[in-house]
Amino acid sequence: MRFRPCIDIHNGKVKQIVGGSLVDAGNRAQENFTSEYDGAFYAELYKRDGLAGGHIILLNPPSSEYFEASRKQALGALAAYPDGMQIGGGIRTENAYEYIEAGASHVIVTSYVFRDGRIRWDNLEKLAAAVGREHVVLDLSCRKKEDGDYYIVTNRWQTFTDVKLEPSVMKQLENYCDEFLIHGVDVEGKASGVAEGLVRILGQYHGRTVTYAGGIGTMEELEHFRQLSGGRIDFTIGSALDLFGGNISYEVIKMFR
Repeated sequence: MRFRPCIDIHNGKVKQIVGGSLVDAGNRAQENFTSEYDGAFYAELYKRDGLAGGHIILLNPPSSEYFEASRKQALGALAAYPDGMQIGGGIRTENAYEYIEAGASHVIVTSYVFRDGRIRWDNLEKLAAAVGREHVVLDLSCRKKEDGDYYIVTNRWQTFTDVKLEPSVMKQLENYCDEFLIHGVDVEGKASGVAEGLVRILGQYHGRTVTYAGGIGTMEELEHFRQLSGGRIDFTIGSALDLFGGNISYEVIKMFR
């Protein structure tokens, strides 16, 4: 169980937001923290502390007037920590390799793979061919529906697909990727506890490396997460970390590497 750091970029700035509040129209989100430092600052910190495999997420769509400013932040972070971080946000076959060339260890993909509510196996195959399966992370971030099941969401977590997250689905997808990243969107940025049902599902999966993000707000909750997951799943802490205005000590968490 390792700590995976993050750099979330929105409107050209490093931020922590409430995940479920993100709206493309007007580039709006409920913000927990806006940093005075740029992405490269955090990437250099993670490099210094030997924290590999963190993720950089561009939270603006390519159509946004802020996208290029956010992308510039991301490229600066990749340059500061070559081969040390993954990147996601607007990734598709046509632009994936340029991020690998810019220093990303992996590209993180959701919307390109999940289109019209279903898995696009053809896009998966094209992406894996373009950069190599070993450079692909599939983002299976999900939200709970009224039936109690978790469904994968796309378009910066705003659109439900018809794909229910289950270990069997992950087994099908693992042939096209190196890792999985899963945000529990309903609790993301709230530091109010993990999505227990989701963590239990992930704990039942045996295969690729899995990183979970969402809701860990205290060291006690981190221990609860360890017990729920069997200690086999990596984790991300964002808003609750003192680096981003929270109460959990980065100096303590960085030891989980």
